[in-house]
Amino acid sequence: MSIEQMFSTEVQDVYFDLDSADIRADARTALSKTADFLKAHPDVKVVIEGHCDERGSTEYNLALGDRRASAAKNFLVTLGIPADQMTTVSYGKERPFCTDHDESCWQQNRRGHFVLAK
Repeated sequence: MSIEQMFSTEVQDVYFDLDSADIRADARTALSKTADFLKAHPDVKVVIEGHCDERGSTEYNLALGDRRASAAKNFLVTLGIPADQMTTVSYGKERPFCTDHDESCWQQNRRGHFVLAK
């Protein structure tokens, strides 16, 4: 298996509640699995993207996305991942995963998304 294939199966997005950057219980589980992967592959660097749903202003969502990406990074640091193995970026509501206008879709967009750094 290539590193990209392992990354896509072992590293999961983390999801957030509306107007929140707090790490939920399900996110703790996903982040723990991500930490295990990053510990096993210390040469792998990741970008943590902060995303939001479509509600709220562009400025508000960029700030919230930044807090979400930072929260995920800080949680991984507490699990022993070096901070320099990760970078963060916020896309706010500009790159939705789902474009329907309902809670089910909005929940999918309130996320911290992990990407292999190039």
